[in-house]
Amino acid sequence: MQRPSVFPAPLAAVLAVLAVSLGLSAQEQAHTPAPLGVPLQPLAVQARRIETALAYLGEPLSTTDRDEVNDAVALQNEAEAVARIQAALDRRVLATVHINPESRVKVEQGLARPELVQGGTRIFLVKVLNDAGVTAPLVVQSANSGRVFVPSHGGVGDPEPRMTLTEAQVRDRWAEMSIYTDPPMRPRLSGLAVEYVILQIYSRDVGQRTASLAFNVGQGTQDIGFRNDVDVLFTIVPSHPVRVRVLDEAGKPATAAFLIQDDVKRLYPNVSKRLAPDFYFQPQVYRSDGDTINLPDGSFTLTVSRGPEYVPEVRHVALAGPQEWLFHLVRWIDPSRYGWYGGDHHIHSAGCSHYENPTEGVLPKDMWPQITGEALRVASVLTWGPSYYFQKQFFSGADHPMSTAATLMHYDLEVSGFPSSHAGHLVLLGLKDQDYPGTSRIEDWPTWTMPVLRWARGQNAVVGFAHSGWGLEVRSRELPNYDLPAFDGIGANEFIVDVTHPDTVDFISAGDTPYVWELNIWYHILNAGFRTRISGETDFPCITDDRVGQARSYAKVDGALTYRKWIDAVRAGRNYVSDGKSHLMDLTVGGVEAGAGDSELRLGAPGTIKVTVMAAANLESTPVESIRQARYDEKPYWDLERARIGNTREVPVEIVVNGAVVSTQKLLADGTLRKLTFDVPLVRSSWIAARILPSSHTNPVFAVIGGKPIRASRQSAQWCLNAVNQCWTQKAAKIKAGEIDAARAAYDHAGDVYRQRITETD
Repeated sequence: MQRPSVFPAPLAAVLAVLAVSLGLSAQEQAHTPAPLGVPLQPLAVQARRIETALAYLGEPLSTTDRDEVNDAVALQNEAEAVARIQAALDRRVLATVHINPESRVKVEQGLARPELVQGGTRIFLVKVLNDAGVTAPLVVQSANSGRVFVPSHGGVGDPEPRMTLTEAQVRDRWAEMSIYTDPPMRPRLSGLAVEYVILQIYSRDVGQRTASLAFNVGQGTQDIGFRNDVDVLFTIVPSHPVRVRVLDEAGKPATAAFLIQDDVKRLYPNVSKRLAPDFYFQPQVYRSDGDTINLPDGSFTLTVSRGPEYVPEVRHVALAGPQEWLFHLVRWIDPSRYGWYGGDHHIHSAGCSHYENPTEGVLPKDMWPQITGEALRVASVLTWGPSYYFQKQFFSGADHPMSTAATLMHYDLEVSGFPSSHAGHLVLLGLKDQDYPGTSRIEDWPTWTMPVLRWARGQNAVVGFAHSGWGLEVRSRELPNYDLPAFDGIGANEFIVDVTHPDTVDFISAGDTPYVWELNIWYHILNAGFRTRISGETDFPCITDDRVGQARSYAKVDGALTYRKWIDAVRAGRNYVSDGKSHLMDLTVGGVEAGAGDSELRLGAPGTIKVTVMAAANLESTPVESIRQARYDEKPYWDLERARIGNTREVPVEIVVNGAVVSTQKLLADGTLRKLTFDVPLVRSSWIAARILPSSHTNPVFAVIGGKPIRASRQSAQWCLNAVNQCWTQKAAKIKAGEIDAARAAYDHAGDVYRQRITETD
């Protein structure tokens, strides 16, 4: 019997004509209802939410459907736009749930092809026609599911009570089903007349299986006549083990990142059901030589990479059974051949994106593929506030036992989520003891940064500020600029005070926040005569969960690599910050190498000096416009693509003196290491560095002329003084009463130092 139209005859006729104009089949017309009163704006917002979530889950809308949604949103005719949006989304609908005005639920099968994959998860949409305006959670149940799932975090719900199952019952429970409710999706219905939710279905078996799908919005909402469920016959395609062989440039077994997509851009393994060491928040997975990946029959595009020092390989493969794939990785540069070792001093194994229980996070064995798969030579895995009590068990003061001669993994500490966090997060490297004296809980720690820094320095730890730009936002894009930030964040805020106290802070971090905000404060304190160094970090997986080592510190180490040598090189400034796509090695100024000794060049009089640097960069021939056209305060903050000159493959290598560019040479970014030479005039004591902005930046050489200290800019010294005063207005209220006098004295000392430097500056 044909279901009667729920619309008045005139509107039904209009919709029928519209369906024909859209080219919809009879089946599509039957499953594209458009209830009266569905406004375009909230439906469009919902469509964007669905589009974002599906892309995140690795099963994005097709290009056709995405374009159709975009075109619909731009239409002037709101009714037509609403219908077009539904037409695009309905192709992914497995079940349509109708909630009548009495809140009774009935279900019918949708347009989506009911295909699953053995041992994997597929994503569908459920369309909800909500005549009652219900805002309760939508619940899916099935006798064929090993669990009954209700909406909750990640779509994982409370299982039904444990019971003894017969063999037949176990055989019949071949699936798991859940409503996905993590952001940007929501745990409850909105009450809109038309709404879409995401349904995840996992299959244990292969072949054809029937599943009964039942939906409700609470007890008593099932439709009379048991019409709140529908039987769906699924075709479940088999999956096969694919063994991967991964060999590095020397032919030795290695680990690499695998980004695997089928012809409709689905990601494998399925994102939402990954278990460590595969992380659900990344599109790629990491596999070592000899590991396997389970994949169904089909055509796939593989992108295999191993960090920015390697050339990604894109390969198209057809799979029809178990296979073995061999990959020979190609490296375009190996800085360690010249004594430079890339590391990331800010990585977390817990908190932020890490799994359902971020206070525990993942184990060292789960971090290891991330580190080796991105070819990091040094990785500092930092315990911090949310994970402190669980993750601190992995701290020993020594390299983790999984470390090798080629790759070091070392657990240390970030002071984040501690009482002093408001004044700036701290990275403490090379600690012997992680517990601050006299404390049993992190709440007992100091409420400002200097005591923590001095305690760590007392252990000979190398210490600095994390994600420096937060709280230092400015509108100007100039470097340096004289806008005064709010100093109201968790970046290098109290840095402005601590640098005036000798042997307190070693470095400021860069690479994981907008470069203008990071470099501006550093340039100013260098201009005021301080010599704090810079180091690169990622803050994985908090600022970015894409991959570790997106920003790195390349440190020069003599002899065999050790963690102690590497962090000592950071302290000495024998390192450069880089995204790994460009490199500035062996900067020398007048024959003095950056980071060697005290990095000081002594001259009797002004003159022209020779500056040399070994530079290399690697860009694709075609620009990546999504990066190049992005604002500098949009991710990725540091990326060589932003430095590209026009549509060429060239980038500028700049020599910076006291924050100003004094000489530039174009570098062909073809992966070749070249020696660049500059003649630079010096008229007064100055600091000199090289950069490819925003991709790499060296530490300075300090040129002292006639024995006079560097006092490069009175404006910079005044900016620093103003910054101390501004910082106090933001931090004082959160410093404990027992510490406020010492903090006030430290701030006053900093102000006095900057006033003195103002008087000493020409």
